[in-house]
Amino acid sequence: MFYQLSDTEIWFPKPELAEDDGLLAVGGDLSAERLMLAYHHGIFPWYSEETPILWYSPHKRFVLFPQKLKVSASMHKILKSGKFEATFNTAFADVIESCSSISREGQPGTWITNEMKQAYIRLNELGFAYSVEVWENRSLVGGLYGVQVNQVFCGESMFSKVSNASKAALIWLCQNQSYIMIDCQVHTSHLESLGAEMIGREEYLIFLNKKS
Repeated sequence: MFYQLSDTEIWFPKPELAEDDGLLAVGGDLSAERLMLAYHHGIFPWYSEETPILWYSPHKRFVLFPQKLKVSASMHKILKSGKFEATFNTAFADVIESCSSISREGQPGTWITNEMKQAYIRLNELGFAYSVEVWENRSLVGGLYGVQVNQVFCGESMFSKVSNASKAALIWLCQNQSYIMIDCQVHTSHLESLGAEMIGREEYLIFLNKKS
């Protein structure tokens, strides 16, 4: 069963009560207080314009440990060439807008609603959410954004307008920031090729709650 949340009381049921697909609760809002409470308990929103807010806590998480990052020889060559320049948290709104609007194979639309964009821009303003930008010839060609919880970067979405740009963003994040784990949420072959792996919720929460 999943739980119905109200707009006024900010709480979440225990993550282990989620359904098999990870759905834990429905409703509530995207206030900064509720979002950060969710992330600190391994919960995130994932829904569309046609549904109420859906909150998920998967029983298994797809994560990348920076020390296990795999960079292919061809990608090493691309990074060494200076083709891309990466920056940290200099164009958050542009990154989330690109993530929401870029066409993705097999997806008819986006789950990043206008409501979500404004909520995460607010988290960025409060110092809880960050972005990585990848530039080519001063044009934004790739990037990613997510939420920081202690020493974990909870990745939300990435985009790429040219080949390897989003991969470059993730590699830069692993090599230039001091996170102990990058939460990728769900499996993709793209992230698996970089070394991401599945772990259980209990192990995930241990890393999430580690203090620096």
